[in-house]
Amino acid sequence: MRKILTVTLAIVSVSGAIATTSEPDDTTRVLGEVVVIEKSAKAPIPLLPLDVRVINSTTIENNAETNMLPILQNHVPGMFVTERGLAGYGVSGGAAGSVNIRGVGGGNKVLFLIDGQPQWAGVFGHSLPDTYVTNDIKRVEVVSGPASLLYGSGAMGGSVNLITQQASQEGFYGSLRAMAGSYGSMKYGAKAAYKHGGWRVFLTASYESTDGNRKGMDYWLSNQFASLSYEFSKHWEAGANVMFTETKADNPGSVELSQPLEMWAKQFRTTTSVFIKNSYYISSGGIQAYYNWGKHKIDDGLSNGQPRSYLFNSKDFNMGITAYQTLKPWNGNDLSVGIDFKHWGGEAWNSEKSDGSESPIVDKHVNEIAGYAMMQQAFWSERLSLNAGVRLEHSYQFGNEWVPQAGFILRPLVSNRVKFNYGKGFRSPNIRELYMYAPRNPELQPECMNNYEIELRQWLMDGKLNIGLALYYINGDNLIQTVRIDGSPKNVNTGKFINKGFEFDASYNLNEDWIFTANYAYLHTDTRIIAAPKNKLFAQASYTPGNWQFSVDVLSVWGVYTEQTTENYALLNARVAYTIPFNKPLTLFAKGENLTATKYQINYGFPMPRATVMAGVEWKF
Repeated sequence: MRKILTVTLAIVSVSGAIATTSEPDDTTRVLGEVVVIEKSAKAPIPLLPLDVRVINSTTIENNAETNMLPILQNHVPGMFVTERGLAGYGVSGGAAGSVNIRGVGGGNKVLFLIDGQPQWAGVFGHSLPDTYVTNDIKRVEVVSGPASLLYGSGAMGGSVNLITQQASQEGFYGSLRAMAGSYGSMKYGAKAAYKHGGWRVFLTASYESTDGNRKGMDYWLSNQFASLSYEFSKHWEAGANVMFTETKADNPGSVELSQPLEMWAKQFRTTTSVFIKNSYYISSGGIQAYYNWGKHKIDDGLSNGQPRSYLFNSKDFNMGITAYQTLKPWNGNDLSVGIDFKHWGGEAWNSEKSDGSESPIVDKHVNEIAGYAMMQQAFWSERLSLNAGVRLEHSYQFGNEWVPQAGFILRPLVSNRVKFNYGKGFRSPNIRELYMYAPRNPELQPECMNNYEIELRQWLMDGKLNIGLALYYINGDNLIQTVRIDGSPKNVNTGKFINKGFEFDASYNLNEDWIFTANYAYLHTDTRIIAAPKNKLFAQASYTPGNWQFSVDVLSVWGVYTEQTTENYALLNARVAYTIPFNKPLTLFAKGENLTATKYQINYGFPMPRATVMAGVEWKF
């Protein structure tokens, strides 16, 4: 598959990753002021008191990134992502891509979804960061704080819903792109869309590779996505999509080692789904079935100071059905009800390098079923909106888990808003914690936390200036930790934590050409949490005169713990693009990251690249 895709993209890809727009667009939108209707929406979002941010298509395209995580980290105040440089995120030893929101995250406490389908490796339960490529994504909805009422386990600290693209205009159109830069990095992408009557087809393909900023950190990734849908009428639509991602990352190990290792990890992932949805004035909803499958092969780590004599192998799956319906029983009221069923698991084994003989490790699965209901009531022309809901999750492994949530939205004036929300989040133990290796414990119960937050938002200068302040308090309990009992390690529910802090964001549209955005997050924890910075500041200025685009941004982080150090750093990045106004526009662009060549590391033992540059071209047809 890799060779076929490489040849195909080498022939057709002659484009870049920055797209132009005829008018400026907000980098993030705060839900509650815009009505969003998506094929994955489970509830009327405008009345939800959650802290939800939308990263739109303009922001995604203008960042010229091929993975969503760097974009999300910049534009979501309380989010932080571990990185190891140009060589992807990887899995197992030396892996990165761990996501924290307000200090909650780590393994699998922030749930990633694609069109509402939960995404994680069914054996280890971790997210799959290398699969979140921008080439397929139209927009992203990020919930800071528990989203367990809507999505169940894994959304304990928040959720990230990646919404894929569909054909949006009649006829055939698309784009081609190519870029290259530091450390032998190359990235290619192609999109094609077709819409005729009720039919919609959308196809994408991308490939990227790099030599990495260290010897032995080669990396490549290929991704293909296809969606097909049909609108039977203005009320009914059905469709299906499929995504394939294949990647290989080499890993020389930590720089602390006396000599580099020759480790590697290969993974192949498939995501498929089918859906039917309906949309009427008094009722809307849908049903979706999905099946996600993956396999991994890893040569990793040392045994008695020598490379291991075996390879680690795993196959996993994550499948389920989700159904929901929202009713409007009377004016200003929305009642949402839904059912989710999840079946996930997999097997893992070791295979000897010498003769291929196999040693089984685990072969298990877990079933979970849940029902939820949520009511939202607006009063006085939506000056006040009340929200309350509850979810009951049943697992054959741990029994029942109740998840309540309640809050309100108050709009004293048209130009301001107050939100309050209480929510419970939880995370089911994964198969590794339940059944794998010495610390395994099949009696584990879910982790849980209670979150309280209030948000104040003000619009000034006829809406050109948007300022928000959010304060939160999180109390976590029943965390799974490994302790020694009678001299042996065992996973038990014993951990506790308290996180509290505040987040500030602002955006200012000076005129049609100038946009300024900034956000800051402060986090106080009562325990040492890896990859959860005490302070994070992001600021960006964008200037778009005519066919030109310029942007410069700064990301400053201080007080972030790695495994053995505390890091403080600031990164300066810049981008420029020019669109040649042909009938089929051609855009040339260049970008530079860490232009001051700051020395730092996030994933301990893996120094980040110093200054890097990329340049490319995009053609839209």
